[in-house]
Amino acid sequence: MDEKIIENKELSIWEALIPIVVLVGLLAYNVWVYGDDALGGSNQFVLLVGAAVAMVVGFLNKVSYKMMIDEVANNFKSTTGAILILLFVGALTGTWMMSGVIPSMIYYGLMLLNPKIFLAACLIICSIISVATGSSWTTSATVGIALIGIGKAIGMPLGMVAGAVLSGAYFGDKLSPLSDTTNLAPAMAGAELFTHIRYMLYTTIPSITIALVVFIVLGFTRETTGSADTSEIMAAIDGAYNITPLLFIVPLAVIGLVIMKTKPLIALFLGTILGGLAAVIFQPDIILKISGEASLTFKAAYKGMMNAMTVDAAVETTNTSLNDLFSTGGMKGMLGTIWLVMCALVFGGVMDAIGALQRISSALLSIATSVFGLFASTVASCLALNVTASDQYLAIVVPGKMFAKAYEDKNLAPENLSRTLEDSGTVTSVLVPWNTCGAYQSGVLGVSVMEYFVYAIFNWISPFMTLLVAAFRIKIRQLTEKNVA
Repeated sequence: MDEKIIENKELSIWEALIPIVVLVGLLAYNVWVYGDDALGGSNQFVLLVGAAVAMVVGFLNKVSYKMMIDEVANNFKSTTGAILILLFVGALTGTWMMSGVIPSMIYYGLMLLNPKIFLAACLIICSIISVATGSSWTTSATVGIALIGIGKAIGMPLGMVAGAVLSGAYFGDKLSPLSDTTNLAPAMAGAELFTHIRYMLYTTIPSITIALVVFIVLGFTRETTGSADTSEIMAAIDGAYNITPLLFIVPLAVIGLVIMKTKPLIALFLGTILGGLAAVIFQPDIILKISGEASLTFKAAYKGMMNAMTVDAAVETTNTSLNDLFSTGGMKGMLGTIWLVMCALVFGGVMDAIGALQRISSALLSIATSVFGLFASTVASCLALNVTASDQYLAIVVPGKMFAKAYEDKNLAPENLSRTLEDSGTVTSVLVPWNTCGAYQSGVLGVSVMEYFVYAIFNWISPFMTLLVAAFRIKIRQLTEKNVA
């Protein structure tokens, strides 16, 4: 909320766009060359090349090297928590896999979830969890991983499953009063929190309804392979793990901590420790195998827990299709995602320092001559910042500060702006591979952005819905004397 928007009057809009054109062109070529392996390192270097181009533009416009580096450092400082969360998610996933928490979710999910309603169930389950927790990241890191496992077991395309998970996860991230973005958007626009939430229902309910209908249709038209193999898969899980409902205490405890507004890092840390203890109690044989010890001593328990949290660990079953699923990289496995986030932050920091972000937003604002044009410019600004700044929060903060006066001048209530920021800034961040949200979600779920993009229906339909509402002037609130006061 204290983000300072840097202005550079020396910079033209065409100069501001040069690094973006170069970056998009290089990324497109890189994906063509490497395909899904582009996130293995080459995309990260391309982001640094984009930052270097932005630096050259900055030097030509009298921006000092120190200023650019300082802004990059500020970006790193603001996302320290997110990077630590990524590490803890890797540790949590490792202990939850070794303890049988995630395999138990998959086991009972196969027992209860019919393949025909599976995608719709993913959407509904993740919507409920994300509203309760206010966090799309927590939702995907807990039930999301389990649902991906179930989807893989029944032969459902993982892009579809990830799309359903993320549609539900961002529904709650957008609407829950516990969500940081739900609080940030009205703060930037000058709206009241619960007025903002109620006003979002006009676009959010139609968007999630469309997504639900599409997933229901996909579920009933998609042929799955799991119905005949479910008993074999369940037997393989039961043979490798000690499956018990008691393991659900661990994820329920984490969700409870988040609902009680415990800081995410603390909740994930405690969830990791609980997962490790559950592994010692319920899966002693797995702990011994991971630790390489002969008997369950304190040393063996410690070594097994630490290995599950930090490095590669795997549990073999009688079903080969499950073996990849039941292997984790721990904190080590998240380093590639963190590498991508760090390179994206360098690019976003330099773009901010040279004044490119402000120049792009100002250019979009200058063409907003009508009410619809103002909404469209806000949407375009949020999307552009998700691509260029690589950060969800900047995609809310910068347009929020830039457009607030324009909405007031057109006699529009601030909740119009706050809703548009959420519809186009919050939910689309996960659709950009190098954005912190896109990098996080693809890393946690193990599904590339390109695989789930088209199926993240709620996420990409939301900005269209806000434009549709604006075009037909549906429930566009005007300023009242109370608003002005």
